[in-house]
Order: sequence, then structure tokens, then C-alpha cells
Amino acid sequence: MSETLHSYTDLGERSPEFVNPGQPLEYNEREPLNTQATMENEQLTDVPVAGVPCGMVVGESKAMQEIVVLINQVAPTPSSVLIQGETGTGKELIAEAIHALSPRRLRPMVKVSCAALPSGLIESELFGRERGAYTGALTRQVGRFETADGSTLFLDEVGELSPEMQAKLLRVLQEGQFERLGNPRPIKVDVRLIAATNRDLSAEMRKGRFREDLFYRLNVFPIKVPPLRGRPEDVPGLVWAFIAEFCSRMGKKITVVPQNTMEALQRHFWPGNIRELRNIIEHSVIISHGETLRIPRLEIAAETGAEIRTLEETEREHILRTLEVTRWRIKGPRGAAERLGMKPSTLYSRMQKLGVPTRRERDQARA
Repeated sequence: MSETLHSYTDLGERSPEFVNPGQPLEYNEREPLNTQATMENEQLTDVPVAGVPCGMVVGESKAMQEIVVLINQVAPTPSSVLIQGETGTGKELIAEAIHALSPRRLRPMVKVSCAALPSGLIESELFGRERGAYTGALTRQVGRFETADGSTLFLDEVGELSPEMQAKLLRVLQEGQFERLGNPRPIKVDVRLIAATNRDLSAEMRKGRFREDLFYRLNVFPIKVPPLRGRPEDVPGLVWAFIAEFCSRMGKKITVVPQNTMEALQRHFWPGNIRELRNIIEHSVIISHGETLRIPRLEIAAETGAEIRTLEETEREHILRTLEVTRWRIKGPRGAAERLGMKPSTLYSRMQKLGVPTRRERDQARA
């Protein structure tokens, strides 16, 4: 069995309705995925190596085909990989594909979200601790680096690490060893590191917010993931992959996506990228009856012949609608930033660029 990630073959010409023809998918390194992907075939979410979640990796766009090539090139090596892209573009799935095609695939990949951990806990999470290492450390803890020995460690949102933790991470990469908190004995590990970020680390480095030496250690093999809005030709394949996933979970059978619905999905700006698309398809599978996918809001726009707006107009309306739903709350659980699949700082930046007012600005305008 070939240990290579492939793109999918074209199954035929596009028809007025995107019908699942029930034909088996074949792997071909040259031909792209057509929207008539076979939903029922298990190969829709598989690649020739078991365990590679390929639904968010494949695509007929040139950019995604190039990423597949990069995955195949770097997977057999021990080199560090830095995956950069907006929130929701599928960076973690690319990391999983690299690991699953690597010699380390027999051990599970260990994942750490640097943004999700409080700054006071990230060190013990990565390097472990001895009992009594600090107040409240009642038990001994094995760190993620030690757990990932002989495997791959995936550090998501590595750009959120403090300067102190950046220095400690650099030392592990340079020396291949570290100490648990409360124990000076060095622990040697063999870990392949894959890092991901939605920040421009080269810009952060120039501003003095990210260590230059660490950046070059991580950026041995860079992979840049483009936003979904820049590759609309990838939307149909992703739609069918998500339909397959959710139909399998819910015991449903959906074989048709109306052409106007698919075209509306391709026109959408997708500020939340693949994550936003996945959420919409999950909701649509839930409310759809019969074998045709229904996305009511998109179908109404298509049937009324609404004028196609610019991407910025679409994004601005989407942000405004989300702010109204969240009562202009941007941060926190179920806030606008979380619903849109982006960091609050990113949302503030987009609002400023698009002329979307903050709550204070809105209230001042009404006064």
C-alpha cells in the first residue's frame, strides 16, 4: 500500500445538480476532485495510509495540490514544520496528515494548544513537574514532550508563547532534552515538532515579539494554508466530505446538492474558513429531509437573483449579523469572535478595515 497522499480523480462533467453518483473514487496525482464526489464510498475521507483525515486536505485548487506535494515531501523526514494560516483553515489536519505519513505514525501525535493554556501552566504542561514543585502541585505530572518521545508534538498557536517559554522551547529543539519542574535531572527525548499559528511570525519577529532564533528553528519547512475564500473550487469537495461525515453520524442519506446552493457556497466569503463551512453543513444535514441538501438562507438569495456583492460587502454584512446575534459581545464564550472562528484581535482588525462600528461607536452614533 502506497504511503503517499494523493488528490482525487475527476468523476465527470458538472451537472445542473451536484449528484452523488455512487461510483468509487480513485486516487490520481494529476486529476482534481469534482463536486460529484461519492459520498458513500469510504475513500472520501481516507487516503492510502489508515488514519489520515483527508477531508480538509484535498482540493482541486492549485494551492491545495501544492500543499499535498509538500506534505509528501516533508512527512518522511524528522524536520520541524511551521504551518501558517488563518483560524479554521485546517492547519491541525495538515499536521495529522504529515504525522500519519511519517515513520512515527505508530505512536499517536500529541497536541497542545498554546493559546488555551494559562501562562502559569504551560511550562508544566509541556515539560512536566514533580510532586511539590510549586504550591498546589500535589502529584507528579509527565509533560507533553515526554509523552511525545518517539512521536510528533503538535504545538498549535505557537505565536502565543511568552518570551520565557519561547526560550525554553528553543533549548529543547537545540539540545533534545529538558528538565521537569522540581527536578534538575535532564530528560532526553526524540520528538518531531510541528507548529501552527494564525499570526505572521516573521512580522512578530521583526517587532521583537517572537525570538528570531526560535523562528528559524521552527520554520525549517514552512507550509502556508490559503483562506477558503481564495480557493472556491475547493468548496464542493469539502461540502461532500462533510455531508458524508454527518450523514454517517445521523443515519441520513443526502445525494444531491442543488446547483444554486453550491454556487452560493462558493461565493460566500467564509471569514471562519473551513470550520465555518463545516458548521453550516452540519446544521443543513440536520434540517434536510430526503436526499437533497437544503440551506434555506442561501437558497432564498439564489432564487431571488440577488446581485453578487464584493467579498468585503459580504464579510461586512456577516460580521454585522453576528454582532447583532451576540448583542455586540466580541470576547468570551459564544461571543462574535468565537462564532466567526477567529481571535478577538483579528475581528477588531477586520471591523476597523470594513468600517464596522464597535458597541461604543454604535451607541455614540445613536446618542
